[in-house]
Amino acid sequence: MQTFAFRLKPDEDLKQALQAFTQKQDIKAGFILTAIGSLKQASIRFANQNTATVLQDKFEILSLNGTLAITGIHIHIAIADSQGKTIGGHLENGCIIYTTAEIVIGVSEEFTFDRIVDKQTGYKELQIKE
Repeated sequence: MQTFAFRLKPDEDLKQALQAFTQKQDIKAGFILTAIGSLKQASIRFANQNTATVLQDKFEILSLNGTLAITGIHIHIAIADSQGKTIGGHLENGCIIYTTAEIVIGVSEEFTFDRIVDKQTGYKELQIKE
């Protein structure tokens, strides 16, 4: 397994930065090992919703999980507000870093991840190739 660690700075878009990093490093089968940081705006698509909800406040990033590949990324995020209220869902463009995001990514050298439209779900779903 190969690992990468990097830090995002204030005002960067979390999803766009992860997509750009994946493309730059030509990642074919990546996954997030750990991530912490803060947001000043969150854009999250909740379960069974077609559009994202944009939240304006300061949030702590509690977790970031998902798969990364040059063919697409699928990431979920959990955040907490200043009262500790936790919310999460599908990471969308518009999650803007407040102070930092410290991210560690693992890359499998055995697999290739692809995203193919699944006839049953209608969504681009993960296909794993060895």
